[in-house]
Amino acid sequence: MPGPLSRALYRWRLARDRRARRRRSRGLAIGRKITPEERAAEARAEDLLGSVVGADGLAAYRALGFLHSFGSPEGDGLPGYGYLIYPHRPIVSFDTRTGRLLNELCVRFPDTDGDDAPGRLPDADDVLAKWLALRGDELGLLAEANIDRPGTQIDPEQARRDLVRLQEWVGFSGTGASGGFKTAT
Repeated sequence: MPGPLSRALYRWRLARDRRARRRRSRGLAIGRKITPEERAAEARAEDLLGSVVGADGLAAYRALGFLHSFGSPEGDGLPGYGYLIYPHRPIVSFDTRTGRLLNELCVRFPDTDGDDAPGRLPDADDVLAKWLALRGDELGLLAEANIDRPGTQIDPEQARRDLVRLQEWVGFSGTGASGGFKTAT
């Protein structure tokens, strides 16, 4: 007859296995091995991303881990706002002159391709879908998005560090009173 210690060990192992099954069923997670099919899908998605946003945009995505998009230039030639576009995370809007975080835009583009689809696009496809939605119908995306204050889902300090990295990537123009990002292509 098993003792209380062996029963406690059995219950602990059973709970541990349940937690592991739940984590696996949620989709990609840190530390989870990516299957060869997922790796191939991500490679195809990056190829598509590169064909749409160009070599510079793809290089920025690979180096920074996110894409960016700026609003229309204002009177001084600089955009007033921009977006940080993260894979499977909210889009973060920011003021290009001050670096102030404005909003988090929560949108989702699920993978609905086939009956056995996991419901999650490859990272590069998710970023491309958001980028295309912003570039094609920014007002429509804003109307459909759940808009939250900065820091709801993305750590504001991380977003600010990403803004600094983006400034270094695209080139920062600190000349004049306006400052901001250079938008030269």
